[in-house]
Amino acid sequence: MYLEIVTPEKMLYTGEIHLVKLPGSQGSFEVMKDHAAIISTLESGEIKVISNDGEENFFEITGGVIEVAKNNVIILATTE
Repeated sequence: MYLEIVTPEKMLYTGEIHLVKLPGSQGSFEVMKDHAAIISTLESGEIKVISNDGEENFFEITGGVIEVAKNNVIILATTE
């Protein structure tokens, strides 16, 4: 599954991943390979990314939007 995390200032992350955990508007949720297509808003909180080799990365956001379609995940996020 391919992930891009973009802010108005810069690209925070891009690459193949195993899992991403997100602070959704209705509570946290995870996206893994073959997830159903969704578009959702994100609240302030932490994004956790686990790469295919098991490396964990964390990103603090103040809000945003996620789109998942055909194993491509795009997160448009705001940060402070």
